[in-house]
Amino acid sequence: MLRIIGKLAKWTLVLVLLLVVAAVGGALWYWRAVEPQVAGTLGVPGFDRPVEIVRDREGVAHIFAATDTDASAALGFVHAQDRLWQLDLNRRIANGRLSEIVGPPGLETDRFLRTIGIRRTAEAIWRNVDAETRAHLLAYARGVNAFLETSTSPLPPEFQILRAPRPEPWTPVDSIGWSLMMALDLGGNLNSEIMRLRLAQAGLSMERIGQILPPYPGETWPALPDYTALYKALGPEARAAAEAIRPFDIGLEGIGSNNWVVSGARSETGKPLLANDPHLGLSAPALWYFARMTSPAGTVIGASLPGTPGIILGRNERIAWGFTNTGPDVQDLYIEKVDGRDPMLYQAPGGWQRFDTVQERIKVRGAADVTLTVRISRHGPVISDGASRGATTATPRGYALALRWTALSPDNLTVQAASRMNRAANWPEFLEAVRHFHSPQQNMVYADVDGNIGYVAAGQVPIRKPDNDLRGLFPAPGWDARYDWAGFIPFGELPREYNPERGYRLTANERITPENYPHHITSEWATPHRADRIRELLAARDKHSLDSFRVIQSDHRSNAVREILPLLIAAYPTGDEERRRATPPRERQVLDLLKSFDGTMATDRAEPLIVTAWLRELTRLVYADELGPRLFADYWDQRQVFMMSVLRNEGGAGSWCASRTVPATSCATLASRALELALDDLEKRYGADRSAWRWGVAHDARSEHRPFARVASLARFFDVRVPVPGDTYTVNVNRHTIRNDEEPFVSRHSASLRALYDMADPERSVFIHSTGQSGLPTSSLYRNLAERWARVDYIPMRTRRADIEQGAIGTLRLNPR
Repeated sequence: MLRIIGKLAKWTLVLVLLLVVAAVGGALWYWRAVEPQVAGTLGVPGFDRPVEIVRDREGVAHIFAATDTDASAALGFVHAQDRLWQLDLNRRIANGRLSEIVGPPGLETDRFLRTIGIRRTAEAIWRNVDAETRAHLLAYARGVNAFLETSTSPLPPEFQILRAPRPEPWTPVDSIGWSLMMALDLGGNLNSEIMRLRLAQAGLSMERIGQILPPYPGETWPALPDYTALYKALGPEARAAAEAIRPFDIGLEGIGSNNWVVSGARSETGKPLLANDPHLGLSAPALWYFARMTSPAGTVIGASLPGTPGIILGRNERIAWGFTNTGPDVQDLYIEKVDGRDPMLYQAPGGWQRFDTVQERIKVRGAADVTLTVRISRHGPVISDGASRGATTATPRGYALALRWTALSPDNLTVQAASRMNRAANWPEFLEAVRHFHSPQQNMVYADVDGNIGYVAAGQVPIRKPDNDLRGLFPAPGWDARYDWAGFIPFGELPREYNPERGYRLTANERITPENYPHHITSEWATPHRADRIRELLAARDKHSLDSFRVIQSDHRSNAVREILPLLIAAYPTGDEERRRATPPRERQVLDLLKSFDGTMATDRAEPLIVTAWLRELTRLVYADELGPRLFADYWDQRQVFMMSVLRNEGGAGSWCASRTVPATSCATLASRALELALDDLEKRYGADRSAWRWGVAHDARSEHRPFARVASLARFFDVRVPVPGDTYTVNVNRHTIRNDEEPFVSRHSASLRALYDMADPERSVFIHSTGQSGLPTSSLYRNLAERWARVDYIPMRTRRADIEQGAIGTLRLNPR
């Protein structure tokens, strides 16, 4: 018996070892097999002529094509090779089909995007694009599908883990849909209008709302009618809808960017230099994919968006360009009055009118399909029907909220701009190209090898009627014609400059229009902190170089901290020696440390962490009680301009420090309590030894994978994390989200890419993005750029074949079949 048991144990051990060996072998096989083929020859459909693709040592794909459309097809092919999961997920998001693979957790996203109609709009745009754009979109789709048809590699790990189906064939409408998603991310007016509506419904006065959502620094809000009574009287359905609507967050959080350009008179080379770093939500893999395309149209290199053809940000042999978001007010909410007896009727200026309707069916993995009836008014889709948390198929009566947004127009022909920009050789050709750029409006800076620099804010911006007294800031009564749009700003009247005498142009989402500009673009510009700092650094030298531009892009001194810290310290009750002695030793030591802090948000310092935590707790104490738990949970943010006005008591804003339960509470009392709470919190998170606290430990940049960033066991393999300096208001921006109690200091919004262009020799230009070229976490190219990105280093933006072939990963030849 013992002998039999021994044999069984022996064979069991052998079997276990064989299973382990098989598992390890299978993993090693998959590790290698999932990598795309980057060398050799492939026969593929969808191409007219042979194409060569050289991947340089960093994985940048250099495409050499004999026709322009083959270049677009090759871009689609390499996007599919390196970013297949990203392509398929982006398409599912845009089409409102996320629930098909993730189940009920995807419903909120799908409802929102089906309601506003990203897919429906993309289909309408496709019917309107010109023949040239149609050819490039079709070619790009052929390239993606050529990979899908010919690849024998296993699908990337996300497909395996989620048991997601193989991607469907790509279509031109899929590309247009993802371009609309970028516009959605970069248009934030919907958020602020909903916030104002909810604050009014919660009982805040117009004055109070204007304080917590302040105007641009140094300006005042225009006189606005008091619509709070109307908002309160809308009825429970509309109030519930306003509370429930949460504008869709795709993780990009497009809040700001930097770009600037100097003329040859301000550069050491005698020719222009241009810098660009668009700030977006960090993702793994990165939003951008670097590529170069050479065809009869010329050579262009820069950042492409997986899912769309062409180079979005970059240079060709004669020009370079860079974008920042203008932030125009292109989204308006309308309160539609609905007939109490027939929910398909709403009141228009000329009488009752019937909603258009669209039926949407959402397939949900592991659950029953969800049907959604989308009502569409003369302004646009009724987002209160299905674009909200906890939305049901029940039709609310009384009032509804409809969205008008420029990007949802069938004549949004932004996709026609890319190929034209890529081949533009001078300023007139560049302007003609961006004339097609519709949404989102962008601040575009330009430079060329002939020594010219330029700027234009291209995009479609609505004109509001003179008697529109809400100015796009609050939801407007949809039955009142004075709130309808009156056309759009003509392209020739958009802000523009060419070879300005001062020798430079910069934008950082600040106000771009002078006082006498005849059109309204927005009342909600970003704060000028980054723009002021860039201007300061540009003025520090008579002539600039790529090295000095790198110093500017890496600058992490926070002017926001420099302006608010003295007010915090002054508000703390330590003004005389008696009070100083009464201050607890811990707080007194911290205050002594902060008094000499210059706002440099370096990774190896404790002061950035302390002052940020102090401000976090103070914002909570200042307005949590007035907003109430639900509103505060949604709108807890840093609010620099508002907090400055509170601490300075501008216009009576210091009254926000008065507690509802303890009216005599002062800002000094709250500042004292906030510092105590902040230090308690930091000790719990990072230990009692304050000398060991470091900003970089708390403030790493988190490039999050979708969807595995939210699965703890997988996030460590799929997310990319690196310590970074800076804060929300530094040139080297790294924005944290203070409402995230688990990780309030982690940066999830930063420079998605950086690029520097030298027009004296474009081959000296450089760029970097935040992760790596590959979307496969098993690849050496998945996170190979992250550390260099965090250090504000770059890789060459070269196009000479001899240069890119040095150390190249491989050359792949695609032959038509």
